Order: sequence, then structure tokens, then C-alpha cells
Amino acid sequence: MQRNVVNPWPWQDAFGFVQANVVEGGQRVVYCAGQASVSADGQPLHMGDLAAQINQCFDNLETVLRAANMSLSQVVRLTYYTTDLDGLLANWNVILERLKQGQCQPASSVLGVTRLAFDLAIEIEATAVE
Repeated sequence: MQRNVVNPWPWQDAFGFVQANVVEGGQRVVYCAGQASVSADGQPLHMGDLAAQINQCFDNLETVLRAANMSLSQVVRLTYYTTDLDGLLANWNVILERLKQGQCQPASSVLGVTRLAFDLAIEIEATAVE
């Protein structure tokens, strides 16, 4: 598989995402369901702590990816759904650190929504390619 980053501008670099990933010769694509801050038995975790919810979302995403024999470095697309855009932007450093640790350069979108399951503040959807 060959993956090429497309960034016609530099501004997105500060946010840890790319404008596009061009993938050629990929063998497998994994479309992950939205991952939220829940325990292994589906119970909500870290209510009222957005930074902890972000980390739990990434922990759960990495668990799903490992089960599919993939890693965060193979993620080409992340979509963030949040009920608290200002809070998410104030905690963006948590996302940047997780992306850096996982060697992940995804194309991304952030969407403000009215409500998420279990009244959580964030859910993260991913697409990974091998």
C-alpha cells in the first residue's frame, strides 16, 4: 500500500491532521464504529472530564484496531463528534498527543452535535487502511 498526504496549506499542521490521504494498492479497509468513553461492558466513564473521555475514546479505538490487526498509524480518517466544541478545542492537546504517540496523520472533521449516547461529550469514528 502506498499512502500520500495532501496538504496544500500549512495551517492544519498545528491541529494534527491532513487535508487528505491518497491510498493506492490498499488490501483491507476497516470502518470503525464511533468509539466513546465506555468500559468493556459498555458503561459510561469519566462523566464531566472531557480530557479523560478523549483518552478513553482513543484507548477503545486502539483496542478495536488491534482486534482487526491494525494500529492507529493505519488510520486515514477520523471524525470527532462532540457536544462541547469549546471544551474539545481547549483539550485538543490531548488529541495531538495521542495522534503523535500513534504516528497517526488522519484527514479529520469535527462536528458539534446536540447529544451523544449516555450523555457523553465525545465520540470518535475512524477508517483504517492496510
